[in-house]
Amino acid sequence: MTPPNPKEATPVRSPLLRTLLHAVRARVPGAERAFWNRVETTGTPLVEPDPSGDPAHRLVTFLRRDDPARPATDVLALLHTVTDKDRHAGDLTPHLMERLPGTDVWALSHRLRADHRASYQFYVAHGTRQDTLRTDREAWLRVLAEAVPDPLNGDPRLPARDGRNPASVMSLPEAPPQPYVGRRAGAPGRSVEAEVDGRRVTVHLPAAERPRATAVLLDGEMWGPVLGIGATLDALHADGAVPPTAALLVDTMGRRMEDLSCSGAFVDWLADVLLPWAADAYDLSAPAERTVIAGQSAGGLTAAYAAHRRPDRFGAALSQSGSFWWPDENAPDGRGPEWLTREYARTPRRPVRLHLEVGTQEWMLLPQNRRLRNVLRARGYEVTYEEFNGGHDYACWRGGLATGLTSLLAG
Repeated sequence: MTPPNPKEATPVRSPLLRTLLHAVRARVPGAERAFWNRVETTGTPLVEPDPSGDPAHRLVTFLRRDDPARPATDVLALLHTVTDKDRHAGDLTPHLMERLPGTDVWALSHRLRADHRASYQFYVAHGTRQDTLRTDREAWLRVLAEAVPDPLNGDPRLPARDGRNPASVMSLPEAPPQPYVGRRAGAPGRSVEAEVDGRRVTVHLPAAERPRATAVLLDGEMWGPVLGIGATLDALHADGAVPPTAALLVDTMGRRMEDLSCSGAFVDWLADVLLPWAADAYDLSAPAERTVIAGQSAGGLTAAYAAHRRPDRFGAALSQSGSFWWPDENAPDGRGPEWLTREYARTPRRPVRLHLEVGTQEWMLLPQNRRLRNVLRARGYEVTYEEFNGGHDYACWRGGLATGLTSLLAG
């Protein structure tokens, strides 16, 4: 059965939009122009009190202004994680925005917790059939490739990557602060690109001072040229939040699945080739307790594995949304699901510290991260653990990386 078109079935939930709709129906002169002037001043999305009066939630309305020269037939608001389950199930209803009658306003409201953060984009359709998008994977891939950021959201965007456009970021009032996202004034460090044993590595060195700590960042092609982590490190150094720290950004070079699946060979390469190379080339000689390895998703799994396998070189691990479910039940090596958690449970405690974070919207990762946390604490590990209200999203990770580095390196 085809789900109802939300443009017909969804009531206008936003009080501000209801006011606009009443004014338009009453033919109040300039009502729509005044509405858009207000929105351009305050920015988007529109955040209003929860309709039920719950102070822990907000009514969040995404807005898109139609182009009168080329009116849209549908507009999709693609809010990271919040509607991903429905998209994978082939249901467009949670994405479809409503066109307010008699206006050029497209809108879609979600009731969200006041500490939510997520990236989002819009897809503007001109004649695309909804049933095609529901059943055609290629059509969905085109949607993802052609989706665009919100022009009225002035917050720092997630840059373009993987052939896709930049994404806007929604940060509700109680979302964790991200003071180190975006470049700030201060002494900039320098970044140098190199090739180590056939792998691309970017080295970011702090300004002026000799590094006293080292951070190895997996998925370096994201953190370097795309997300500009060097600016975050410079800001951390300027504030004295971490000691002068050199970052080694390791490019996956198409070998992500091979390297970031508890690969002993890859971790040994990091420990026995990359770190000695950095020590010789840039005089980086931080001891293990001031050498952090950090990663996200499969990289987070690998960071925790590196601390377990090579505590002699990696005394600290930062895991963001770690894929601790790995491997699945059909893995050929017989390790079985949540292998690393069981390894931490059965082996002697290593002299390492860990910082774990995971999103409460990550329905496939949250239980596994909690189980690893419990095992680590039961075994006496020094571990900090945080849950953020968000998903598998660089909009969350770019702030969390700074928090995790501070947790592991400060003092």
